[in-house]
Amino acid sequence: MTEHEHREDNDSNASAAHVWDEKYRSRARIWSGEPNPQLIAEAAPLPPGTALDLGCGEGADAIWLASRGWKVTALDVSAVALERAKAHAQERGQVGNITWVQQDLATWVPGELFDLVTAQFLHSTVMPWQQALQLAAAAVRTGGALLIVGHHPDGLPPWSEHHNHAERFYTAEQLADELGIEAPEWRLDVVATRHRSATGPDGEAAALTDAVLRATRLAAH
Repeated sequence: MTEHEHREDNDSNASAAHVWDEKYRSRARIWSGEPNPQLIAEAAPLPPGTALDLGCGEGADAIWLASRGWKVTALDVSAVALERAKAHAQERGQVGNITWVQQDLATWVPGELFDLVTAQFLHSTVMPWQQALQLAAAAVRTGGALLIVGHHPDGLPPWSEHHNHAERFYTAEQLADELGIEAPEWRLDVVATRHRSATGPDGEAAALTDAVLRATRLAAH
């Protein structure tokens, strides 16, 4: 599986930090350790600068960005995930290029703007996706890029509980509309539905569908 292949919370009444810490403690490794494929496709052509990785998990996306010259702020609610991410970064020689931040997106406010803000499969029952992804858009500087990738409602992982929570998912068009990603403030570069193959936690193969949005901010807020 890729880094955030089936991000989900099992108890919306518990704090997000508790939910995610318990999830990460349940297994020695939750994600594949490889960067998400849509991040590679969309960010590889961009010139490196400052990046914000929202919901960084065990760190594969942040480490990949850092290895390509980005100065990364990697944010996650789980202290357990961040400890693993730091260890993985140390193993790959990227310690000095990443700042790890433990924050709950329900209360976090970005204190600076970034050249790239990426949110990969940031699906949660603890807070609406609209709230989290509006924060992502707000953190992009003028001239910077917003990259959001999520599960398309027509191509969810069969091994997860996603099918019981249709309200968590969106098309790329719904993303753009809900977040107000439009001229003159934004230029829409990619609004796409993409299909790919993936492997589940028990080795099962599946065809998944991603909603991909990449946009460039043309004007200040």
